[in-house]
Amino acid sequence: MPSKPALRTELLFYLSFLAAAALLVGVATMLVVTVLAPERTFVLLLLLVALEVAVFVVFGRHLVNRLVLWPLERVVATADAVADGDLARRAPDAETSDFSTLAERLNRMTDHLLDAQGQLVRSEKLAGIGRLAAGIAHEVGNPLGALGTYVEVLRRRGTDAEVIAGVTRELERIDRIVRGLLDYARPHEEALAPLDPAAVARGAYGLLEAQGALRPARATLDLEPGIPHILGRTHLLEQAIVNLVLNAVDAAPGGTVVLGGRPWDYQAHQPGPQRATDLPPARFPRATVRRPVRPEFAPGQPGALLFVADSGPGVPPDDRDKVFDPFYTTKAPGGGTGLGLAIVGRAVEDMGGVVWVDTAREGGAAFKMFFPRADVRG
Repeated sequence: MPSKPALRTELLFYLSFLAAAALLVGVATMLVVTVLAPERTFVLLLLLVALEVAVFVVFGRHLVNRLVLWPLERVVATADAVADGDLARRAPDAETSDFSTLAERLNRMTDHLLDAQGQLVRSEKLAGIGRLAAGIAHEVGNPLGALGTYVEVLRRRGTDAEVIAGVTRELERIDRIVRGLLDYARPHEEALAPLDPAAVARGAYGLLEAQGALRPARATLDLEPGIPHILGRTHLLEQAIVNLVLNAVDAAPGGTVVLGGRPWDYQAHQPGPQRATDLPPARFPRATVRRPVRPEFAPGQPGALLFVADSGPGVPPDDRDKVFDPFYTTKAPGGGTGLGLAIVGRAVEDMGGVVWVDTAREGGAAFKMFFPRADVRG
């Protein structure tokens, strides 16, 4: 894309053109009046000069409006709209590099403000839901234990085995929900420590493989060399990876599941990194999307990207901001608690990273986690 001219260059060019044109028109006017009407030279000269000045004033006004005033008005209108709370407003591009740069900086500032606001809203939502989850888990846990005791009493008294099995199954489901709420709400007071995300990913993959949890799908491990160390908690990261992989296996039975990792410089508005085995861009174009970001991230923040991709049905774009909310699930009733991804989101948040979902090259969902490199953490 050709570079845009500077405002100073454009103004100097047009002003030089106006000066040269004024000089030529003035000489031509003098010659024409002298030849055609020498007896009325003064009157005709005044009229022609007034007409030429009017033409140049109109042209100059249009020039200043087009190059200076109109672009400035658009930038000011965008700034006013953002100040009034319209964070979706963006300054349009301009003809000159100066106003184009000004619009780009204003839009970047708005994006950072939007990111900071989103981060604050997410943090407040996580804190509020965490307190609610802890309260619910505490209140439900005690009667749940009592119900388990009564079921055991009923079993010993010879109650119908089918009824006992049904009650036990539902009690176990409630127990899983309560444990999920506790995992979501439990405060993590231990300090973050340097860890190798590639080693954690290998360990989680090996654990699931040994348990046979990966058999329903064609699972592969795709870790590039050079993934940097991050600050985190090993058990939290392992829990997040296990939840994502198990969700992917459930979403793509008989299909493809990939657990991978890359060293990556985080960019909030650029296409994601290519895999070594990626399809040609014509078959799987990398779209430019907005990703979540934390205010403390530096531009081009270096770090580690972990992802879990599958060939399942994927996540609709309208639902991608909801999947990390507690109790949101696309599974059939009874098929899941809707807490797995909420726990993932909370774990990544606690470790100073960001998590989002894209479309995978396999056709399903690609859940991605990014963590800043340990030695450049803000």
